[in-house]
Amino acid sequence: MDFALPEIGEGVYEAELIRWLVEPGATVKRGQPLAEVMTDKATMEVPAPFSGTVTAFRAQPGQQIKVGQAMLIYESAMASGGRQPPDSVVSKNHGVDAPRSPVIRNGPVRAEAAGRLPVKAAPSVRQMARKLGIDLSAIHGSGPEGRILIEDVTSILSAKPQAATRVEIVVDYGKPGTRIKMKGLRRTIAQRMAQSKRAIPHYSYVDECDVTDLVRVRESLRETFARAGVKLTYLPFFVKAVLAALKEIPIVNSSLDEQADEIVLHDRYHIGIAAATPAGLMVPVIRDADQKDIGTIAREIERLSNAARAGKSRREDLLGSTFTITSVGSHGGLIATPVINPPEVGILALGKIVKRPVYDAAGQIRPADMIYLSLSFDHRVIDGAVGAVFANAILRHLQNPAALLLPPHL
Repeated sequence: MDFALPEIGEGVYEAELIRWLVEPGATVKRGQPLAEVMTDKATMEVPAPFSGTVTAFRAQPGQQIKVGQAMLIYESAMASGGRQPPDSVVSKNHGVDAPRSPVIRNGPVRAEAAGRLPVKAAPSVRQMARKLGIDLSAIHGSGPEGRILIEDVTSILSAKPQAATRVEIVVDYGKPGTRIKMKGLRRTIAQRMAQSKRAIPHYSYVDECDVTDLVRVRESLRETFARAGVKLTYLPFFVKAVLAALKEIPIVNSSLDEQADEIVLHDRYHIGIAAATPAGLMVPVIRDADQKDIGTIAREIERLSNAARAGKSRREDLLGSTFTITSVGSHGGLIATPVINPPEVGILALGKIVKRPVYDAAGQIRPADMIYLSLSFDHRVIDGAVGAVFANAILRHLQNPAALLLPPHL
């Protein structure tokens, strides 16, 4: 029997096969991951809605597969004379039957119980849920108008919370005399960066900021936050300063709708945090960051960065940013000319914090912790003077770090 790529997201019609997680001849159970696919820079696992034996692959890593196109051939357990296992779900971490959620039931499951609103889901999603024994009526869909997507179904299979762990990055810098195929995340990065530089007239603005007080505040709070399980880096302070500046200069929190010839000013603040991963650059998103305190932002940064580096980012964690922050300082850089993440109109690159002598207001030399802020803007939307005002707003908030610790809405 053929197993086809199911619907994996609203408006997504194809995905790239990254790697197979099984081999031909392997016996799989319901819910066991079959493959990793990628779309919109999000990598997700495709689970088996069947129990049986994989007989052959119909696609290879690096290949684009359309929704509904056959990925592999399998022989079901029933067809081979085996006894169909009960409708339990297989843990992708342990490979054994493990009940996960109250929406997973034994026996046949009706997709729409009497008296409930109709469930909105594609036939492929309904079929997968039926074979996995998952009640779609108990799932809140993340698609438009509550439409249930495959990722809503697969999220149940990995619903067990796991403690955050530090992911070590192992980067392959290549081998002389070889060729590397442009595929997966690297191909997506190349396409998006080419699009950005081809379509957006960039200009850069660089300024330096005295963050001596910020360094002291962060150092004084680091152990307190650590006892609460929060790793307090400098980045959450910069996120808070950027949020404050975006609220002062709303046009920087915008995008350009070229078809409608309109500048769209957003009323929500989703901050993208560029993260280096073994596969390349990814930009997970802190959603509604202006509604979060600095501790929550710190937790989100660590969770999103670890997931990105481990290749486990959810699709929704990589979409919808309205402004992006990247860091070159972690690698020792001072100044950069970052490439805008379309359709945004601005991006901030942080250099490393360096202690050096500066003159104070009285003309005396004193040691100070200094950082360069490198900004790139879309000149179609942000004029040079506006970019300077925005940069000055960030500087002003960074130089008052105690205010950044206040809870939202104060």
